[in-house]
Amino acid sequence: MSLSERLLAAWYTGHPALTLLRPFECLYRAVVQRRRARFLAGAGEIYRAPVPVVVVGNITVGGTGKTPLILWLIEHCRQRGLRVGVVSRGYGAKPTHLPWRVQAEQSPGIAGDEPLLIVQRSGVPLMIDPDRGRAVAALLAAEPLDLILSDDGLQHYRLARDLELVLIDAARGLGNGRCLPAGPLREPAERLLSVDALLYNGADNDSPEGYAFGLRPRALVNLRSGEQHPLTHFSPQQQLHAVAGIGNPRRFFNTLETLHWRPIAHAFVDHAQYSVELLNFSPALPVVMTEKDAVKCRAFAADDWWYLVVDAEPSAAFIAWFDGQLTALLPPAR
Repeated sequence: MSLSERLLAAWYTGHPALTLLRPFECLYRAVVQRRRARFLAGAGEIYRAPVPVVVVGNITVGGTGKTPLILWLIEHCRQRGLRVGVVSRGYGAKPTHLPWRVQAEQSPGIAGDEPLLIVQRSGVPLMIDPDRGRAVAALLAAEPLDLILSDDGLQHYRLARDLELVLIDAARGLGNGRCLPAGPLREPAERLLSVDALLYNGADNDSPEGYAFGLRPRALVNLRSGEQHPLTHFSPQQQLHAVAGIGNPRRFFNTLETLHWRPIAHAFVDHAQYSVELLNFSPALPVVMTEKDAVKCRAFAADDWWYLVVDAEPSAAFIAWFDGQLTALLPPAR
């Protein structure tokens, strides 16, 4: 287990050594609270877009299902007749310049794995730049859009926002409730009191704290051929190698188990880089990975490599609430 994996486990299961990190936590909290106070006071450069901006973010380190929810939001808004764009930091991307417009044919090394996944699945106009305000301005200069979705960026206070949606893993919650590096929080827990909606990934029902949403497996796609197959392609008790380089690999492995397969788990760090040698597993079995990992493995995939397509399913109450917010934010249709 790597140092980062051990630290992540300590945040969620507890470890007495974390007390040694509390002085650093105090410094971190002071910095993030000062940054938010400046934003609330309107100090510094804050970009206000001429169209509504919806931030979909985390308060915790690690995966919470942001990308599937972004994809759901894109499709839902399009069904309402809205022209949607997405901006992202583009973690791990190495474009030749910034801002950078992501196209489906680009490599993940240039575009970043999550932005490329979003564009390949949806065809949405998407711009990457660590300066999200600059990304929004560039995207609006290139496309006539009605709404911007910011993939992450809850703590990017140089971008004004009209709605903040925060995702939380229902099983892991806020861990030990402490900020980095003593815990998994990017901001103090009281920050959640000021966001517009909380969505709990994996919750069975809505609660007074927030809305429920889940991730539903839909199909298997072959990395080499692109052919899509139903989940019955593998029979119950099929043994296979499961690859996940995401914020919470265990959630992916659990999903495969609920499909009655027998995954041999291979967990990698978030945004891991892969090679044929790294994924040369024994015994020889089918390989099933996340869609995010697949965008980095298509070029060298074997015949029996697959990725699992999952769709976000927010609760009916969230959909009704979100539609009400869109109606309030957008001008009436002419």
